[in-house]
Amino acid sequence: MRKRSRYRPKGVIVDTMGWIKQGMQRIDGMDVGLDLKIKNHAALASITQGRATRDDMDIVIGALNMTEALVRINPELGADWSAEIKAGQDALYALAKRGLANGGRFIFKADEMRAVNLAMEIHDAQLERGTVRDIELALDTVQFEIKNKRARVIA
Repeated sequence: MRKRSRYRPKGVIVDTMGWIKQGMQRIDGMDVGLDLKIKNHAALASITQGRATRDDMDIVIGALNMTEALVRINPELGADWSAEIKAGQDALYALAKRGLANGGRFIFKADEMRAVNLAMEIHDAQLERGTVRDIELALDTVQFEIKNKRARVIA
């Protein structure tokens, strides 16, 4: 058998100007931003009500990871809130560790709930001010951190 080539062609952007203009659009003017906020807050609500699943935890973890990445990408999106974002991530990490030890029951403590709620408010404000390009770069940053094993592993 012949060895497979490692060559993979890159994607072609057909409408370059449309792609650039879309990257400069703000998230708050798009339906995707509203859907994202609803999904994030529904997952957070299910955690606070004590009926959270691992999927709900993954959604909130992803939102707080995006919050940190957006600050790294664009410091105007909340660099002065870095301590609160870190506190929210630490609280969510403690909740996830405790939930996995309790057999999948994810229940907040009061101070953890306050910290995560504040971090989620910061994330909402970032989505209102951020652009599509900011979100794409933040997603790439989160994936890079996970791929290079720099993220904290819960399980």
